[in-house]
Amino acid sequence: MSIALEVENLSVWVGEHRLVGPISFAIPEGGVLVIMGETGAGKSLLAQAILGALPEALTAEGKIVLHGQRIDTLSPREREAFWGREMTMLPQEPWRALSPLKRAGDQVRETHRLVAGLSRNAARKAMREDFAALSLAGAERKLPGELSGGMAQRVAFAAARAGGAPLLLADEPTKGLDADRRDVVAGLLSGVVAKGGTVLAITHEVAVARQLGGEAMILKDGALVEAGPCAALLANPSSDYARDLLAADPSAWSAPPTVTPGAEVLRAHGLVVERGGKSLMSDFDLSLCAGERVALTGPSGSGKTSLLDVLAGLLRPAAGGVERGTDVGRTGIQKLYQDPPAAFPPHVTLKTSLRDAMRLHRIEWDKVMALLDRLKIAPSMLDRRPDAVSGGELQRIALARALSIEPTVLLADEPTSRLDPITQRETMKLIAEEAARANIAVVLVTHDHDTTAVWADRSIAIG
Repeated sequence: MSIALEVENLSVWVGEHRLVGPISFAIPEGGVLVIMGETGAGKSLLAQAILGALPEALTAEGKIVLHGQRIDTLSPREREAFWGREMTMLPQEPWRALSPLKRAGDQVRETHRLVAGLSRNAARKAMREDFAALSLAGAERKLPGELSGGMAQRVAFAAARAGGAPLLLADEPTKGLDADRRDVVAGLLSGVVAKGGTVLAITHEVAVARQLGGEAMILKDGALVEAGPCAALLANPSSDYARDLLAADPSAWSAPPTVTPGAEVLRAHGLVVERGGKSLMSDFDLSLCAGERVALTGPSGSGKTSLLDVLAGLLRPAAGGVERGTDVGRTGIQKLYQDPPAAFPPHVTLKTSLRDAMRLHRIEWDKVMALLDRLKIAPSMLDRRPDAVSGGELQRIALARALSIEPTVLLADEPTSRLDPITQRETMKLIAEEAARANIAVVLVTHDHDTTAVWADRSIAIG
């Protein structure tokens, strides 16, 4: 069996500090490699290094052979010629995959037309078939900003596959999706393999890894911890870290201490929520009290994110209203965004963004640094720009920024969707502890019913 991708002693560096590696592996044509591990272990950087798309501040060294041709020695322009045709990447963040100024259908149609070489009519037909298969019918004319995070993720998947590249690098392809749509996308990845394609998939979800099969690797702190056949590794991991990672499922978490709710801090009555001309929900009521932990659940695209925007005052309701408690100040409601890059300016360092926020709100720098330490974010990471850290690291930095302001209400939109199970458990524990300490009301959007059952005081189903 011929080898589709061979990687030998691949490392990623920032200056003289090695972030990842050295890592070696080979994937046969029609094979699957699943990479798992803690948030910030370097999984996404490994995929970016293979593609030749690392952020400017990072460099790679090592041997990369694609379909028998060595590509690490090629110029950037020569490597770009492989994108979409020989290998393609589905990045972790739709914000980094889709143009915000072009309609969703056009982005997929143009890939079919310009990369795969289909005729105009065939490209249009292929795009519509893609959207129907991903339960996106009707979203063709919407801009990415008008889509939910899960819908944008599926559009990005369609665009990544439209060129027909035989090697797909899929970075967290099912994040932000409910269980049914997660299984659909995992099935589509398996379909790539069934048609002779090769998949390198990065995931935190054991269910996805189990469905894909093939070979598996587990990384920690940029180094390989364990590797082997996926089914065997998941059933009987040999390392302590792998066992902890696979055992940190939300169903096994300890519930946070119950807090007696305080005064009402937010009330919504008769809300009608619309976005992009589409009605998402009507006659929605909510009474939220200080210290409460409330979960919003429902399928991707049901309007959960839009509801948070209405509660935060970022989107006007079509009808009804939202009233704040008398003690809820101008910055009393803070939102954690589902797509972390949306929360940070892209062209300045994270330290600059945080210092600006702390200066604006007159918060001591030591306060946010203490939260970052509890969230296991190294101070040196703040010297990078947002595109040089993982989505999970951005999520935790955004959380530290929001909590440092000590809001009255925290609207958390899938705040741990980019995190591995261990880090997810620790992060949700920290949110509960800070909410209890400062009497913060939390509205959590999540697709995970186990998280809801263990962590929330009550839940509300949307859609």
